[in-house]
Amino acid sequence: MKFNLKIGKGKVMKKMYTMLMMAMMGLMTMSLTSCEEDEAIAYTLEGTWKGNMYISSEWDGRYYDATYSEITFLKDPRTYSSGSGYWVDYYSKAPWDYVANHIDWRVDFGTIYIYFVEEGTSMEIRDYRLNADRFSGYIYDNGTNVDFELYNVSRPYYDNYRWGYDSWDYDYYWSRTRGVGVDSTTTVEKPKRIIRNAK
Repeated sequence: MKFNLKIGKGKVMKKMYTMLMMAMMGLMTMSLTSCEEDEAIAYTLEGTWKGNMYISSEWDGRYYDATYSEITFLKDPRTYSSGSGYWVDYYSKAPWDYVANHIDWRVDFGTIYIYFVEEGTSMEIRDYRLNADRFSGYIYDNGTNVDFELYNVSRPYYDNYRWGYDSWDYDYYWSRTRGVGVDSTTTVEKPKRIIRNAK
């Protein structure tokens, strides 16, 4: 009877080993699949996109809505799902024409994380649809989310922009004396990019 018990224990150990190996192979397959999906997303994302991100800027107690946004995603050739780029929001009824930022971005398990270099802020893009021509979904920032819709366009030349808000103090399109009763010694708060549900 002891002999049969030892054979039974051996079979149980062999089954446990087999199940453990199958579970490990399944986990490895899932992680490799995620990397491949992230790389495919990054590959499709690379390029310039134009449309409405429903971005606003807050400045001096007022909100200004961007007319449209233009985002360029440049894929880093040394990594599979990240890169840098540019994000420019254009305004028609604000004291400035545009707000331009360099961005660093990455795709991680399908979520697109965007970091605004000049502002030091981050946003996430989730629940989206992406193909070679159209990019739409939801952008998240500090608990607020809005939908967006972008279309793929040609790549413009971005070296003519003044990046961030710091350069505004010395340029013609940002003047400390635009407001009524504001003199040249008054410190003016710079606009801050936000997303808000204006619907």
